[in-house]
Amino acid sequence: MQLPVYTNDKTMRELIINSTKSENIFTQIQTCLQGKLKGDWGEKIITFNNSTGKGTLRTIDFNWGLSLIDCDLKLNEDVKIVFDTDELSPIEFIFITKGYFEYSENCTDAFNRLKQFQNTIISHKRNAKKTFLFPKGEHLKINFIRVERQEYLQKKNNDISQLNQLLVSIFNDNECHTAFQHGGSYSLRIAEEIKLLNNIDIDNAMLRSLSLEGRVYLILSLQLLEHKNFEENMNLPEAISKEDILKIHKLTTYIIENISENISITTLSEESGLSPKKLQLGFKILYSKTVNEYVRSLKLEISKNYLKNSDLSVSEIVYAIGIKSRSYFSKIFFEAYDILPTEYRKHIKNKNSSIR
Repeated sequence: MQLPVYTNDKTMRELIINSTKSENIFTQIQTCLQGKLKGDWGEKIITFNNSTGKGTLRTIDFNWGLSLIDCDLKLNEDVKIVFDTDELSPIEFIFITKGYFEYSENCTDAFNRLKQFQNTIISHKRNAKKTFLFPKGEHLKINFIRVERQEYLQKKNNDISQLNQLLVSIFNDNECHTAFQHGGSYSLRIAEEIKLLNNIDIDNAMLRSLSLEGRVYLILSLQLLEHKNFEENMNLPEAISKEDILKIHKLTTYIIENISENISITTLSEESGLSPKKLQLGFKILYSKTVNEYVRSLKLEISKNYLKNSDLSVSEIVYAIGIKSRSYFSKIFFEAYDILPTEYRKHIKNKNSSIR
């Protein structure tokens, strides 16, 4: 294995990796990030807290060509990772539970943004320079399940033939002649399983290893199932399509334009054409809130703006944002901001007076 090559200018740190093996990748990343590496029970963990950023990366190799790389980090500079190798590349099943990053088949090609909660599967051609761009200032939580296809095909009862024909061809592409990228549905079920994977806390080495491997296979099966259903125009009960996400995103404009009304889930369902269940799932994915929580938080943000920048009375503001009870408004405002509306307005006025 060659030494890693990386550059560091004022705008971006670049790391060139010349291996597809998780262990080698990890060694090169450690050198780039100047992190501490420790190993225990088959896991290797890098921790770093320096000028590049702060975070943790972990890798685990299982049998039959299956491996996991996951990371929880926040970078102080943009980081580009270029995989420059003629080795047979693994198929990568990627899931982001926080943040985003960008991917390109070649470092000179256009980049695609990989999004939070979206199931992504990639495999690049041999000799292609697969490139990842990780943004600065973004809290990132990302899981990479990597499958070395030649090893995995030796696994007894691998049942590859039961997959979608496109994936069958990718698994059997022993020379990496074909590039593949799937950006599928958004799934909270996969996100929940990854959360459970990251929370496994067992002291017994054997039991921990079995638990980790079992959870990784479960997540992999859900990602394969999502791809199958996506290709067959079906959705997992816990998944939502990109088209649904766009419809939900448009609802934010509708909510603002009708903020003085009593905005219910039924109203939003009729406006978007989505079921209440899809709405709740979509708002949870996009905004980490239920529909009612999102509407209420938006009403409160608008009320803060009125208190700060208008002469409307509190009663007039309550009416303007569609809340019937002034006492209830004061209650939820205090719960959100730890200050009553009247005190907030006084605080703003006193602050402005002192500036003058």
